Amino acid sequence: MKKVLLKIGGMTCSACSSGIEKYLNRQDGIESASVNLVMNNANIQYDEQKIDLPQIEKFIQKAGFESLGIDNFEKEEKKKSNQKYYLIILTIIAIITLYISMGHMIGLPAVPFINPNTHPINYSIVLLILSIVMCFMGRDVLKNGYKNLIHKTPNMDTLVGLGVLSSILYSIYGTYMIIKGNFEYVHTLYYESAVIIIFFIKIGKYVENRNTDKTKEAIKQLMMITPKHATVIKDGKEEQVTIDEINKGDIIISKPGEKIAVDGVVIEGVTHIDESFITGESTPVKKEKGKYVMAGSINYEGTIKYEAQKIGKNSTVSEIVKLVVDATSTKAPIAKIADKISGYFVPAIIIIAMISAILWLVLGKDFSFAINIFISALVVACPCSLGLATPLAIVVASGEASKNGILIKNSESLENAHKVKTVVFDKTGTLTKGKLSVSKILNYSELDEKEIIKILASIEAKSEHPIAKGVVSYAKENKINLENVSEFENQVGLGVSAKYNNEKYFIGNEKLLLNNNINVNEEDQRSMQDDGNSILFLANQNKVLALVGVKDVIKDNAKDVIDKLKKRNIDVVMLTGDNQRTAKAIANNLGIDKVIANVLPKAKAKEIEKLKNNGLVMMCGDGINDSISLVKADIGVSVESGTDIAIDSSDVILMNDNLEKINSLIIISQKTVRNIKQNLFWAFFYNLCMLPIAAGLLIPFDIVINPMMASIAMTISSITVTLNSLRLKRIIKRNV
Repeated sequence: MKKVLLKIGGMTCSACSSGIEKYLNRQDGIESASVNLVMNNANIQYDEQKIDLPQIEKFIQKAGFESLGIDNFEKEEKKKSNQKYYLIILTIIAIITLYISMGHMIGLPAVPFINPNTHPINYSIVLLILSIVMCFMGRDVLKNGYKNLIHKTPNMDTLVGLGVLSSILYSIYGTYMIIKGNFEYVHTLYYESAVIIIFFIKIGKYVENRNTDKTKEAIKQLMMITPKHATVIKDGKEEQVTIDEINKGDIIISKPGEKIAVDGVVIEGVTHIDESFITGESTPVKKEKGKYVMAGSINYEGTIKYEAQKIGKNSTVSEIVKLVVDATSTKAPIAKIADKISGYFVPAIIIIAMISAILWLVLGKDFSFAINIFISALVVACPCSLGLATPLAIVVASGEASKNGILIKNSESLENAHKVKTVVFDKTGTLTKGKLSVSKILNYSELDEKEIIKILASIEAKSEHPIAKGVVSYAKENKINLENVSEFENQVGLGVSAKYNNEKYFIGNEKLLLNNNINVNEEDQRSMQDDGNSILFLANQNKVLALVGVKDVIKDNAKDVIDKLKKRNIDVVMLTGDNQRTAKAIANNLGIDKVIANVLPKAKAKEIEKLKNNGLVMMCGDGINDSISLVKADIGVSVESGTDIAIDSSDVILMNDNLEKINSLIIISQKTVRNIKQNLFWAFFYNLCMLPIAAGLLIPFDIVINPMMASIAMTISSITVTLNSLRLKRIIKRNV
C-alpha cells in the first residue's frame, strides 16, 4: 500500500468534500480516501499494483474537481477570497428582486415600466435577467448539486438545485406564455423563490467558510514558535545565523531569556528550561550536560551550549505541525441529518414526479398538463425549508451560546456535544489556573508566617525563576511589603542566597542545603510532594526555618463541573504532560478516577484515539501541547486564556475560562438537536401532505394543485420552521 496527500482545487463546501470522498472510496485500487475541506487536500491510501497516481488524478477530475499535485502543508495560500464582495452584490440583487416582485403587494410604489399589471412582459423579463445573474453567481451550489446527483450522493445542494431549477423552468414557461399574450401567468412566476433560495444558501456558506482557515492559522503560529536567529560557534567565534543556516552537529549557545533554536543535546552548562508548550508541565525542567532540549522552549537562567540534533522538518515542533495536519485530515466527517434524508428523498421525489407525468400522458392528457404535474410535484415536494431547518436552529443556538460565554465555531460540535461519552481535561491552565502559588507552609521557626513570606519574596524578587515569581505574586496578593536584600547569588539548579537584615538566608532545593551543611526533614518533604507541591527550603546558616510548598492552584469551580459531568454518566479523564505524582494529587482533589500522565503531544493524540473507541470524545485544553489532541478529539474545547494555537485548533472556546460552560454546551446541544428534528418534520409535513394532490391523485374529486399552490406550501413550511427555530431562544434561556 502507498499513501499520497494531494491538493484538491474546486472544493467550496462540505458537500464537495463528502461527495468526492465517497466517489474516490468507490474506485477499485483505492483502499481509503479522506478528503479535508479545511486543508483542501485528500489523504489517499492506494494499491500501487492496481492503480497509479495519474489514474487517481483522473478520478478526481471525473468527480468534477482538480488535482493540484502533491500537497505541501507549508505552502502559503496565494489566492484571496472575494466572498465578501460577492455577498454584497447578492444582497443587492435579492433586495431588488423582492422589491420588484412583491413590493406592490405590501403597498410600496411600483416601478412604472416594470409594473406587473401594466407592463407584464417587462416585469417577467427583468425578473428572468435577475434570476439568471443570481444563478450565475450561485453556480457553485447548482454545480455541486448536479455533481453529487450524477455520482449518486445527492445532498442539500441537490435539493436546492432542484428547487431553484424547477422554479426557474416553470417561470420561464410562464414568461413565454406572457410574451404570447396570456397575461394571467404573471401571477405564477417564481423567479424570486430561486433568487432568495440561492441568497440564503450563499450566506450560510459564507459564514461556514470564515471558519475553515482556523487550522491553517494554527499551523502558521506553530511554525513561528522557534526563533528566527541563533548564535552558533564557528571556528571558536560566536556567529549570528538564521535557523535555516544551522546544520546537524553545529554547537549553539543559548543565553538566559532566549528560545532554544533547534532540538539538541546540552554539552556544557546548567539551566532550567520552560517546556510547557510541549509537555504542559508548569515547573521548568533542569537541563545539564547530556540532557535533551527542544526547539521553541525558553531558557530561564543559565547559559548553555548544545549540539544541534534535529533541524528543519525533523524538529519536535515540525512534527507537531505534521500531526495537526494529519489529525485534521483523518477527522471523521459528521453527516448532516438533512443530507442523510436527502440521499433517499431526492431520488424518490424525482421518480414520483416522472412517473406521475408519464402516467397522465398514458391516460391521454396533453404534454402541457403532464409538464405541469411534473413541475408541481417537484416544487411541492422540494422542501426548501429543509435548507433552513438546521442552519436557523444552529444560528439561534450559537447566538444564545455566545451570550453565555460559549463560542462555537462549527455546527458539528453543537449537534454532537450532547452525545459525548468522555470528557478529557488537560491539567495545567485548564483544571488549574496555570500559575504557581504558595499552597502550604511548614514553619519550624519562631517567625510568624507573614515574616517567612516576606523573607522569601524579598529574596526571590531578584530571581527570574517561575517558582520565584509565584512566591512574589503570593506576597503581593497578601499585601506583604518587600525589603531590600544584599549579596544576592543565584546558584543554577540549586536555588538562591542573599542577606536580609544582615542575616544570610538560603532558598532552594535539598541539595542547596546539604551543600551548606544544613540538615533537612525528608518525611515532611515527601508529604508535600505527594500533595503535588514543588518544594522550597528556607534556611539560615544554621537550620531550616520553613518548608514552603508551591503548586498550581485548582480552579474554583472545577470539582463542581466534574461532579455534574459524572451525574450525566460521562467519563472524565485527566490527560497531562506533567508527572504522575502531581497529576494524581490534583485528580484526587477533583474526584477524577482516570489519570494519564507523562505524555507528550504525540502520545496525547494516541490516547484520545483510544478513548474514541468508547464513543464521542470532548477534549478541553489550553496549550500548544494540546493542539493535536484538540483536533483529534470529536469536539475540541479551549479556554479563552489558552494559547492562540489551542484556540485556533479547537471547535469551541469557553470565555472567562469558565469550565461550567461545558455542561451548558451539552444542554444547549440537547435542546438544539431536538429543535432541528422538529424543524425537519415541519419542513416535510406540508409538502408531503400535498404531494399526492400535486401528482394528480385527487383529480377525480376535482382537487388539483398548481405550482403556485405548491409554492405556498413551501412558504408555509418555511415560516413554521423559522418560528420554531426562534422558539429555541426562549428554551435555552430557561435551561442554561
